[in-house]
Amino acid sequence: MERDTVPHVVILPLPLLGHVKPMLTLAELLCDAGFLITFVNSDYNHDRLERVMDIPAFYNRSPGFRFVSISDGLPIDQPRLGPIIFQLFFNTRTVSKPLFRELLISLRQSTERSPPTCIIADGLMCFAIDVAEELGVPIITFPTHGSHGMWTIMHTSNLIEEGEVPFQEESDMDKPITSIPGMESLLRRRDLPGNCRLEVENPLMEFIISEASAMKRASTLILNTFEELEAPIIAHLSSFFDKVYTIGPLHALLKTRIKDSSQSVSSYGSLKKEDSSCMEWLNSKPLKSVIYVSFGSVVELSRDQLIEFWHGLVNSRKPFLWVVRPGLVEGNEELGQISEELEQGTKEKGYMVSWAPQEEILAHPSVGGFLTHSGWNSTLESIFEGVPMICWPQVADQQVNGRCVSNLWRVGFDMKDTCDRFIIEKIVRDLMEDKREEIIRSTNEIARMARGSVKENGSSYCNLERLIEDLRLMSLTN
Repeated sequence: MERDTVPHVVILPLPLLGHVKPMLTLAELLCDAGFLITFVNSDYNHDRLERVMDIPAFYNRSPGFRFVSISDGLPIDQPRLGPIIFQLFFNTRTVSKPLFRELLISLRQSTERSPPTCIIADGLMCFAIDVAEELGVPIITFPTHGSHGMWTIMHTSNLIEEGEVPFQEESDMDKPITSIPGMESLLRRRDLPGNCRLEVENPLMEFIISEASAMKRASTLILNTFEELEAPIIAHLSSFFDKVYTIGPLHALLKTRIKDSSQSVSSYGSLKKEDSSCMEWLNSKPLKSVIYVSFGSVVELSRDQLIEFWHGLVNSRKPFLWVVRPGLVEGNEELGQISEELEQGTKEKGYMVSWAPQEEILAHPSVGGFLTHSGWNSTLESIFEGVPMICWPQVADQQVNGRCVSNLWRVGFDMKDTCDRFIIEKIVRDLMEDKREEIIRSTNEIARMARGSVKENGSSYCNLERLIEDLRLMSLTN
């Protein structure tokens, strides 16, 4: 292929771990198809990536791939946890936007690589649409939510117009939500994203409304989901976008298409060093006996909440593997004195790590359940492996995901808005024993559909082929 007709894709994630990883996976799939990739990290995330990955060695294996980085407006030594994340959202517009514009201009003028064919930008980085329109570069939006979560966020303005939001914590939280087409009988107030509990004038609410509106200006949409899971909502989204590509679960599609994916860049997408010692511990446990616990990379717990979960897990008498990462407790509060009951119970039944290889853990035959924050990556990974979930959602699309898991797909239980040791103990036992038969049939069936979607001729496999071909045509016509 001539230099100027090789597709060159610029990929811009929101600089949070749950958004970076699927973007990295897509970037690697496109690079494997022969494309040039410029992946735009934040300075903070690139610094962390360099600590866990040999980037020069990766460039040798994937010569078409390049990382660049721009500032997200926060100090590089500032942990991206808690309320500071909201400041990061606002900084993307004031700090990152002009830097991204300068980067794109320099890429167009470069003699080393062909000019950018298109931009693939996170659905919460819609300033990229402004830049793309100004410079005449095609843009594709890739919100890293599932279809139900994205559809809900897109209807924030409608919810306000219909008087369904905002609402207060003391309201009837089980009141049905009726003004989201296709989801009229699914959601309650408590299942809406957390921003729906804010006043309309709140800067975060204004940011979400603005981003949801701007996203519709992109003609093309990529989703990390599969048609068989969310077909009705995908059909609704197709009425807003000229083209919709459902290419998930991306982590599984990568393994289908790149046989040696053990050295893939996306395996470093957590930007953290993983503790694989837990795999040996899992090897010693009976089939489907272990409950895996992880609340992702951003969610924080109070000390009291952590202690409630700890008691519930120990009292369930089920083996548990728990990711207790630095920063999990709000304000890095010290745990202080831990009761002998918890210490002894953990010694007998538990294993704790600071970070873990989640995909490997969920695929392990000893794992029988997942207590999760219901982030979309975790939800998809669990669905793919046929591991039923207990959902404790906290922010963004997680509330919607938890409701879908429990009441739409019926692959787990939703315990949002509660954190009580007795409830946790009971729901763990329900998942692992008492009510397991109720959900394992649907869990296995949806896992079968997920695996079929990423096989050759599966829906997601074919949709990725369509995306690759359309990007090639784009490079010829630009």
